[in-house]
Amino acid sequence: MIEGLEERFREIAPDVDYCSLRYLDETSESLTVRQNVLQPVSTVTDAGAMITVAHQGGIGYAATSDLTTAGLKAAAERARAWAERSSGKSVADFATLPHSTAQGEYETPITTPWASVDLGTKIDRLREQSSRLKSDDRIVDWAAAVNWTGAESLYVNNQGARIRQRFSYIVPVMSVTANEGAETQTRTLGGYGMGRQGGLEVLDDVGFYSDAPRLAQEALELLSAPDCPTGTMDLVLAPDQMILQIHEAIGHPLELDRILGDERNYAGTSFVTPDMFGSYRYGSDLLNITFDPTRPEQIASYGFDDDGQPATKEYVIKDGILLRPLGGATSQARAEMNGVANSRASSWNRPPIDRMANLNLEPGTSSFEDMIGAVEKGVFMATNCSWSIDDSRNKFQFGCEYGRLIENGELTSIVRKNNYRGVSSTFWRSLKMVGTEDTLQVMGTPHCGKGEPNQMVRVGHASPTCLFENVDVFGGV
Repeated sequence: MIEGLEERFREIAPDVDYCSLRYLDETSESLTVRQNVLQPVSTVTDAGAMITVAHQGGIGYAATSDLTTAGLKAAAERARAWAERSSGKSVADFATLPHSTAQGEYETPITTPWASVDLGTKIDRLREQSSRLKSDDRIVDWAAAVNWTGAESLYVNNQGARIRQRFSYIVPVMSVTANEGAETQTRTLGGYGMGRQGGLEVLDDVGFYSDAPRLAQEALELLSAPDCPTGTMDLVLAPDQMILQIHEAIGHPLELDRILGDERNYAGTSFVTPDMFGSYRYGSDLLNITFDPTRPEQIASYGFDDDGQPATKEYVIKDGILLRPLGGATSQARAEMNGVANSRASSWNRPPIDRMANLNLEPGTSSFEDMIGAVEKGVFMATNCSWSIDDSRNKFQFGCEYGRLIENGELTSIVRKNNYRGVSSTFWRSLKMVGTEDTLQVMGTPHCGKGEPNQMVRVGHASPTCLFENVDVFGGV
């Protein structure tokens, strides 16, 4: 299919400044066992191609699932018509943009392919985990699920680029809800954020086959736990909460198209402005954030973005100083700034826009015991359960499923309804200690939304445990 598709594209490509084809073929399977009952199995296959034309300064897109010569030709003609209409009216002069000439391949490393285990066996394994979650009569809802997607893409253009990539995504989900009287508490596996690239080995790597008893026990313990205390105190955040903190308070504000105003009427703007890069203190000296699509097991890893640009690891914040935005080739040209290879689309029928991919907090030198021992009064919080952030991605309020008091350097009693709030522009400056590599977790979600029409993409975050000082903490919500 791909070889024939490339030949058909070469045959119908119009005589324009730039023309590309981006093909994507995805097959997904979703398996869920809820309350020990198998839910309907969902299998979806979706394939198509996007033709992009840049001509005389304008740009146009047209997508089609008709991959015949006639279908591709019709899409190319529509894309050229839009490029001609937008000439002289676009936010950038697309005649001046550099276009990819890259050639290469990328493939997810896989130990145990999804198809190597039959459907019945996969369902039996889910049934087993579901039954382990129901450990007490007070547990009123529970579920174990695995979602898999296999994808193959091809990018070719009239500048000589040819890029072929193959991906395998695994997203495990586990949740347990306990109730007693008027109190209901839920624990999940990583807050639905344990997605990775790979095969079925991912389930072992993230604790899917081991954590059910722990989650059930913690949900039961939370039923009788006191609410989180309220006040200004130190805060230790587990990796499965740090991913949300990084995502909302660093990832979205640093997307360059958002900084340039593209998302104002939909997903909000950013408190970050172009003049901040190179000098603005985003966090303490311990804050080191990398854009890294090269980590093979992370969910948003790739060799090339959807504009064909090679992906490399780049520091966006180094020693607390803001260095570069998350902007692909088009935004870089508009802003006359360096960015990263993060021009990404959710499917074949969407044009690529600036999206975070793998945005990671690099590990530090403090052990978990060091961080807890440094706190006289504080709270350890794990697993995000709620989030709210203003339109400029600055003021925020986040909640966590699980908490433990820290008193005189020791973890003590469990607390529930754990919340904290702050301002992005100052919160990261309160970062006091960063955990070592052995506290780091690699996590990811397939559900980051942005753009009009909306695009849901996969986003990865890796982070160690971190300690913040003098944070506004509160409970009872």
